[in-house]
Amino acid sequence: MLENPRSPRVRAVAKLTKRAARSDTGLFLLEGPQAVREALTYRPDAIVELYATPQGWEKHPDIRDAAQEHGVRVDLVAEDVLRAMADTVTPQGLIAVARQTPASMRDIFAARPRLVAICEEVRDPGNLGTIIRAADAAGADAIVLTGRTVDPYNPKVVRSTTGSLFHVPVSVGGDLADVIEAAHRAGMSVVAADVKGDDLLAARAEGALSGPTAWLFGNEARGLEDEALTLVDRVLKLPIYGRAESLNLATAASVCLYETAFAQRDPAGR
Repeated sequence: MLENPRSPRVRAVAKLTKRAARSDTGLFLLEGPQAVREALTYRPDAIVELYATPQGWEKHPDIRDAAQEHGVRVDLVAEDVLRAMADTVTPQGLIAVARQTPASMRDIFAARPRLVAICEEVRDPGNLGTIIRAADAAGADAIVLTGRTVDPYNPKVVRSTTGSLFHVPVSVGGDLADVIEAAHRAGMSVVAADVKGDDLLAARAEGALSGPTAWLFGNEARGLEDEALTLVDRVLKLPIYGRAESLNLATAASVCLYETAFAQRDPAGR
């Protein structure tokens, strides 16, 4: 059992909370039973190392069985060792180190997707994680992140996805103009979510969201630059009926993605 929180091995895992270490190694950190469970279910080949406290290991027999089935070795560690590795104060008894497995943007659009979320300069990890989770729930085929968006393997992003990072292909690092061009070549309509746009519900009533759609979401504070808006097919906004000044980006993205999911499943295309 690992008992020294200052050992080189423990420090190497702890460094994965930093982007530089993730970039150098191609690895990232998974904390807690839910993240580990989803990785074992959908991408067991991505798991490099699995660490657990004795109590955490005993508490989750399904994770024990899955790790054994896929030949993933577990190292038992002391509580203070797990805390030294983790980004959170309470890592819930389990931590894994996994390989980053970003999808190819070319492969995503070659598959002729019906619904894609594109994120341009989304900076808040919690927002990005929630958008990935919402896109997964809405049945999106992929998420495409431009190079100005926060690292999807940031521990806060990973936690916010609650496992959806392993369910849906995620492409990283693309140039926005190239991403939009690829979406157009794939037969998709690219729709930007922005306060300068037209009413989303009116557009849906016209049938504008029933075809293959790529939603473009921008920065939390500034939205999308005018140059970006000139590249898309349509700009839409969510109407606000109450007194709220605005909607949180992740909340707005969730509504947009679900409105498209509804329209694509409505026989009348409404």
